Amino acid sequence: MKKILVTGGAGFIGSAVVRQFINDTPHGVVNVDKLTYSGNLESLETVSDNSRYRFEKADICDIEAISAIFDRHEPDCIMHLAAESHVDRSISGPLEFMQTNILGTYTLLEASRNYWQKLPEGKRNQFRFHHISTDEVYGSLGDQGYFTEDTPYSPNSPYSASKASSDHLVRAWHHTYGLPVVTTNCSNNYGPYHFPEKLIPLMILNALQGKPLPVYGKGENVRDWLFVEDHARALRLVLEKGRIGETYNVGGRCERSNLDVVNSICAILDELFPGKAPHASLIAFVKDRPGHDFRYAIDASKIERELGWLPQETFESGIRKTVEWYIDNPEWVNHVTSGSYRHWVEEHYGK
Repeated sequence: MKKILVTGGAGFIGSAVVRQFINDTPHGVVNVDKLTYSGNLESLETVSDNSRYRFEKADICDIEAISAIFDRHEPDCIMHLAAESHVDRSISGPLEFMQTNILGTYTLLEASRNYWQKLPEGKRNQFRFHHISTDEVYGSLGDQGYFTEDTPYSPNSPYSASKASSDHLVRAWHHTYGLPVVTTNCSNNYGPYHFPEKLIPLMILNALQGKPLPVYGKGENVRDWLFVEDHARALRLVLEKGRIGETYNVGGRCERSNLDVVNSICAILDELFPGKAPHASLIAFVKDRPGHDFRYAIDASKIERELGWLPQETFESGIRKTVEWYIDNPEWVNHVTSGSYRHWVEEHYGK
């Protein structure tokens, strides 16, 4: 049994990873999260009472707090998911992205290196630092081609630039100091517990309330969609079996234009709530965001070939599960949209 320190474990992808470790493995988890606006401990309610789960409220930019957590919990490996991740927010306020994604990663690397160097040889050889990143670091694709692990970096937004910077830091700490690292770059995630600023949950919740469905430009931008539970399974596999110093791209092989995604959501809601059909009549095209990358698509053959990972969900099965989850979990949705989940956090952990 290992003890895994997960940064950003109260976030969308991080909470899926934590739930899987607790529900599907014998391992223990230490969840380190600053609990910013998108960090929601209610997403971990099903595992929060488990004896193998611990939560630490801390900022990854705080070297003293992070070092103390290492000393207190003595983790066997790190999964670094803590990040500011919403492109639109990075355009209007890039500073937080630079601080968390760059300085925070540096701080965590240094705390990890200092901790790792003091471990006895057996534990030091087993230690892993798994950095979770995004396909947006590669830039934008045209109509053809795929991102591979060898694609040159060409980030086009403050968010992707900050993540590219963090990827380079992780690589440098491996080559300079020998820190045993693995990196994964994933395509767009979707699924349950997704904060409703992102495309899919925003469309679902707006449609359920009869609100406009804002689609950038003509809705022609293409993304490769990955169900979050499939991604979490991939991350666990890379942590366990990935080769030190290697990068693995994780994609769902589910390319869809933004408009196709919204139409799929509307069709499912038309079926479930026919009295309010057609939901597609709510689609409203809005001015495109600055520097909007046209297409992302990942070649995931390396992780498939070397580690045997394959997504279990098609886009059709995953999007239906996602829509149904938001319908079936109105309490979680209401707490997020009303902001009441933040009041609970502040009451128990402070601002």
